[in-house]
Amino acid sequence: MDLYEKLVNKEEKLALVGLGYVGMPIAVAFAKKINVIGFDFNEAKIEKYKNGIDPTNEVGNEAVKETTVEFTADPARLKEAKFIIVAVPTPVNADHTPDLTPVEGASRFVGQNLTKGTVVVFESTVYPGVTEETCVPIIEKESGLKCGTDWKIGYSPERINPGDKVHRLNTIKKIVSGMDAETLDTVAKVYELVVDAGVHRAESIQVAEAAKVIENSQRDINIAFMNELSIIFHKMGIDTKAVLEAAGTKWNFLNFRPGLVGGHCIGIDPYYLTYRAEQFGYHSQIILSGRRINDDMGKYCAESLVKLLIRNDLPVKHAKVAILGFTFKENCPDTRNTKVIDIYKELGEYGITPIVVDPEADAEEAKHLYGIEFQTMDDVKNMDAVLIAVKHREFENWGAEDIAKFYNPEHKTKVFVDLKGIFDKSNYPAPDWDYWRL
Repeated sequence: MDLYEKLVNKEEKLALVGLGYVGMPIAVAFAKKINVIGFDFNEAKIEKYKNGIDPTNEVGNEAVKETTVEFTADPARLKEAKFIIVAVPTPVNADHTPDLTPVEGASRFVGQNLTKGTVVVFESTVYPGVTEETCVPIIEKESGLKCGTDWKIGYSPERINPGDKVHRLNTIKKIVSGMDAETLDTVAKVYELVVDAGVHRAESIQVAEAAKVIENSQRDINIAFMNELSIIFHKMGIDTKAVLEAAGTKWNFLNFRPGLVGGHCIGIDPYYLTYRAEQFGYHSQIILSGRRINDDMGKYCAESLVKLLIRNDLPVKHAKVAILGFTFKENCPDTRNTKVIDIYKELGEYGITPIVVDPEADAEEAKHLYGIEFQTMDDVKNMDAVLIAVKHREFENWGAEDIAKFYNPEHKTKVFVDLKGIFDKSNYPAPDWDYWRL
């Protein structure tokens, strides 16, 4: 009986290392089919899961309460598993070089608790070569077991889109890879248990790593192009959204929009690829140019708001500004690598301390990462300017009369920055409004 059959017959267990926005949905999905151990270093998070609370909002409290996942912060429990999936984050350092600390740490824990016959699969987004050149040696050193003889390695890049209730683990085709044909077959069959859309068998681990890292690099470049167009069209006095709607009537026009590019994927993965390219003597031109444009958009948005204040004879220093929305994307509590913080900091350079409101965001995480304490919607009053940074569902239903209540009634013109173009600009006409969007 092979490993796949033993898992299905519940004679062996699968372990998930890292129970965040990616790992938690995977653990819950597999637990409907096989026995699953859910391990995370964060004991507070584990306690929340044990109490039926889903801080990620990815699967929901009910699913957490009902799941059979065995949640633990004890790495020794990994010894019980013969199929281990590692789904830890892969951030970048301040200088934009890859920070492999989480992956290396997870590799050490896996190695220290590895048993013979185990298949280890990494899901973390990395540049081509990390799995075999970085992770395998650490696991071998810690375990004293030889890869290929005592245990096997595979790679299956995560494709979960946080906050997206349509494109889920089971509906997105899964890329799988393994160090040899036997491992690839096992990895493929295990993932087919939960991925209804099926799997794509990559010919090597490095092909799978490269496929993942270019997916987000491609999106990053396309959004950078849109952001550059936005800057150009604003100088020309042309509405960017209107231009894109017109161009979008052609069947092959790519439907991208300008915006802040944050989060732990699109804004980070390109740096992994360019870092690896430089190790081979190639300095990226297109990818890094796109990154520079996207990284500067928070500053550009803040400067644009300041210009609107000046245009409307409103004092800049100590201006009352509200930023609505702080997460890196809509309808998701994740604030990691949000680019809204760039707007906040840049406004601070002008003597403005904005109040920040986000009903969706993880307030504890934001305070820990950025030192920002969120206010409530009741605090948004007598404002000089309002900037809606994220397209949360709570904001979309507002009308002009709702937003008008946020402003100082003495102002002749209401400075309104609708970054994502959520609202119909015709409902915010001059001179009552000075409406701006990317």
